[in-house]
Amino acid sequence: MDNSFPLDQIPALRIGVRLSEQLAEALAVSIRDGQLPPGQRLPTESALMERFGVSRTVVREALSRLKTLGLIESRQGSGAFVKSSAPALEQLVLAPDGSVDAVIQMVEVRRALETESAALAAARRSPQDLRRIKAAAQVLERAVAARGDGVAEDVAFHAAIAEAARNPYLLATLAYLSHFLLDATRVTRANEATRGDFAQQVRDEHAAIVHAIGAGDVVAARLAGANHMVNAAERIGRADPGFWSQQGRQLADRLRAELGAPQAVVVSTRRGRRP
Repeated sequence: MDNSFPLDQIPALRIGVRLSEQLAEALAVSIRDGQLPPGQRLPTESALMERFGVSRTVVREALSRLKTLGLIESRQGSGAFVKSSAPALEQLVLAPDGSVDAVIQMVEVRRALETESAALAAARRSPQDLRRIKAAAQVLERAVAARGDGVAEDVAFHAAIAEAARNPYLLATLAYLSHFLLDATRVTRANEATRGDFAQQVRDEHAAIVHAIGAGDVVAARLAGANHMVNAAERIGRADPGFWSQQGRQLADRLRAELGAPQAVVVSTRRGRRP
């Protein structure tokens, strides 16, 4: 099988997000865009390490994630190959405008996905899954205590829950939307960091999710996941207009730059909307 796929077609990794998740996402995009067609052998671990300047552990974690998503398969002695029956998602064209509404809409998407993630994790999680979820929650708390923004750690916490749900299509959907969900998370966490009561609410909500999953309580996990997302939207609605104007513009400019669009934007400051 030809293994001459040009590695420079895979986008470079970004600082601030777990490297294995970024590499998995970049390869998944190449698969879904047809750059890595069904049956194509993936670049070797050594080639990926050299191209992205990452460790073998990072590469193996990324490949493991792609296997979980049902996108690749390993063949004994031959390497990893794109599966001929890989799950397909319709191409989405998303251009969030950086407004309050745009972020709340992404929170609504998270509510739909992560509410069921929590419920399924409560029903299916293994002891190892629960340890990973608890560890991710602790890493998030340490990051916040060290005055970090906690964005990457927050995403990793919810990703650990999604992985415990044991549904490759759910994981594929979250991976596909991860870029937009990440930027929305940046704004929600920045807002929550401005007020001690907001930050404590988030900690309590995360603790309720972890407790319900640990107890195997599907109903409580679903409710805790939904409450967390509903409250996140309400906190955005209660943000100070001056804060939102600044954060919204930064989000919009970043998204528009990545999408190749002009950076001029009018930021909405409507308040109080609920999902």
